[in-house]
Amino acid sequence: MTTTQTSVVHDLGTLAHRLSHPGRARCVCEPPQVLADRPDGTVVRSGAIVAKAHAADTDLEALAARIALAAAPQLTGILLPPLTAPGQSLTAPEPSGGPRRPETSGDRRPEPSEPPAPAPRPVTLWPLGAPVDPTDPGAAPWAEAAVLLARLHRTEPPFRLPAMRGPAKAARAVARMRAALFGDPAVLPVLAGWRALPAWARDEAPAPARRAGFLCHGDLHLGQLVRHPAPDGPWLLIDVDDAGTGDPAWDLGRPAAWYAAGLLAPEDWFAFLDAYRSAGGPAVPADGDPWPELDVPARALTVQTAALALAKCAAEQRHPDEHEQLMLESCARIATLPPELAADHAS
Repeated sequence: MTTTQTSVVHDLGTLAHRLSHPGRARCVCEPPQVLADRPDGTVVRSGAIVAKAHAADTDLEALAARIALAAAPQLTGILLPPLTAPGQSLTAPEPSGGPRRPETSGDRRPEPSEPPAPAPRPVTLWPLGAPVDPTDPGAAPWAEAAVLLARLHRTEPPFRLPAMRGPAKAARAVARMRAALFGDPAVLPVLAGWRALPAWARDEAPAPARRAGFLCHGDLHLGQLVRHPAPDGPWLLIDVDDAGTGDPAWDLGRPAAWYAAGLLAPEDWFAFLDAYRSAGGPAVPADGDPWPELDVPARALTVQTAALALAKCAAEQRHPDEHEQLMLESCARIATLPPELAADHAS
């Protein structure tokens, strides 16, 4: 963890702790808990408050729209509402103990050897929720997640929103893989699968108009669900950083890809799909073969997952684990199939 990341964690913990215990100069409680610490999202919890520092290059206007979406009455019972007011974005304190004052003409210029000052990261605040228990896969709420997605997809966008960022995340994953393994032949099957996707799935063109106007989460997996109020409240979707309008089938793409690769048990996949259809989800037909709609998103999420796996393995100087290897093998298979047959290997 870099010094800057450590400072952001400390500052978020201080902020969450202060808001969790208003009016108390001192208290005896557990120290802030780091829930995630990545350049694109650092999350720290203190008491019932969760503070999140978003990426330094976050589009603040788009973030404000997404926070407002999570707070919109139409999304009550679907998305976890923020504690941050819609349109408000706090700024993470600067790493050495406070904000810098503006420089004047008399201030010294930094020496060439000095690292550039880190960009401030926007911060949002959220209530604590109880996440999915990773040690109890049999209790994974696949059906509940599907119903939430169906309700989200059926909701009319309450105001103008940015595009769902799922394809952009896939493109970023491929770029990260290319940078980490430049010239390595291991990337060739992943790149072949990437090139076989239509332009919209590579974030090179808008989604087809008939599929572009639905509310989407943009990054659905079981880590995006919490019970609120914790620990026994209803399940809600969290993390709206990638939410927006787009093709709702994208939100089904990751479980579909996992099922195709053998990572998601058939009974879990069919429970998810049946619950989504029963709740009136528009991403797939109410009956019959869902794969004509799911094929492109499933292939795109397979490529994204395989690309991230290779990049992580390179960074950690290790071989792929069993799950990563399954996704790489799945990516290699779909890279050899024409688009109209790419879904057949799932059956």
